[in-house]
Amino acid sequence: MSADHLVLGAFLFHPGGAHVTGWRHERSRPAEHLSPKYYAHFARVAEAGTFDLVFLADGLYFWDRYRSGVDHYGSLRPEPFTLLAALSQVTRHIGLAATVSTTYNPPYHLARQIASLDHLSRGRAAWNLVTSRYDEEARNFGGVQHLDHSRRYERAHEYVQVVHGLLDSWDDDALVRDKVSGRFADPAGLHVLDHHGEFFDVRGPLNVARPPQGHPVLFQAGGSESGLQLAAATADAVFARGGSLEATSRATTDLRARAARLGRRPPLVLPSVMPVLGRTRAQARALADQLLADTPDALVLEAVGHSIGQDLGGITADEPFAYAPDLDTSNETRSPDPVRERLRAQGSATAREVYAWQFERTVVVGTGPDVADHLEEHHRAGAADGFVVQFPHLPGGIEDFVDLVTPELRRRGLVPPAYRDGTLRDRLDLPRPASTFAPSPSPAPTAPAVAG
Repeated sequence: MSADHLVLGAFLFHPGGAHVTGWRHERSRPAEHLSPKYYAHFARVAEAGTFDLVFLADGLYFWDRYRSGVDHYGSLRPEPFTLLAALSQVTRHIGLAATVSTTYNPPYHLARQIASLDHLSRGRAAWNLVTSRYDEEARNFGGVQHLDHSRRYERAHEYVQVVHGLLDSWDDDALVRDKVSGRFADPAGLHVLDHHGEFFDVRGPLNVARPPQGHPVLFQAGGSESGLQLAAATADAVFARGGSLEATSRATTDLRARAARLGRRPPLVLPSVMPVLGRTRAQARALADQLLADTPDALVLEAVGHSIGQDLGGITADEPFAYAPDLDTSNETRSPDPVRERLRAQGSATAREVYAWQFERTVVVGTGPDVADHLEEHHRAGAADGFVVQFPHLPGGIEDFVDLVTPELRRRGLVPPAYRDGTLRDRLDLPRPASTFAPSPSPAPTAPAVAG
């Protein structure tokens, strides 16, 4: 179900940019990656480009499984809710989405955080549900191995129910705040969740009033069968894998059909896209080549080895290897992987070739009109309601997008020149949900039979 415009999210995971060595770019500022001014600039540029939201990805670990994760990866990042609370005070319109692990965050804690952010931002909060992937995360929370893939999605489904129930602890009109009588709240408008499920026992109620949006916008990211079913059942919007028009159309059609079978409004589908921009195509290609060349060989070998489930120690980045997976990564992700499929078909390749394949299939290299063409084609074909835009280096990547792509999208009528008033749900044409505790509508009376 499409909004009335091309929905755009400004993605941020690595502070230096979506490409892991984007922090080496000449316009990047790695010394500022924990500076509030750095993130305020990112959010303000996105707001100037009428992006619908800032989308903060996150992980509860530091990537030190491989030495390159320490030596070369620019992966330090602030905690999302702390950062978004600060950004809510230096922006006026843009939505603010935080990634949340349902495996390692208690639902009461999350409900309180997202409700607070929605109040502080006056209805601009969103959360991106993930179940986490890595054993590194489990070890930071008293475990050794990550919860089994299918079980963590079952847990996530219950998690959403608990969070929404807690957000509905107070009716919208429950807080009367009558100074004359001294009556602060109407007890009839307070609801105790008293949830007892397979994974959670949560009494409630929440000590924050119902948020302006009722339920802040819920994103879900995951391409496995379990992830797709969870998205179809719970999500308002989905952060999906990018790719060709054919691939995104197929995935979007499947997700919408899943939601329809469950009797739900189809979620907005926002595939990932990473523009590598230049004022000419030659400049854009040169930047893409530079990003690849700036990636150290150790990172190439270890990143490729991890992604394909194969230990590549002992060879060089330019030495062909036979594809023979020897690492079980199935509990990390079960999403389809086109690169593995290509390797199976080809049989062998060098790590540098595989790294380049992975890079090229995630980027759109070209000018502002070239990137606008790509976005418009997918949107007009119904393959995407919008995009989560990743920037290969920051802050230059988002500055270039707003300078080179946004004017094209506005000229084509795909994005508005200014924000309309209202909450994030209003701008995305998502209805405000009724409370979990609202009485069910009475069935319509049946007309009496008329004798023939």
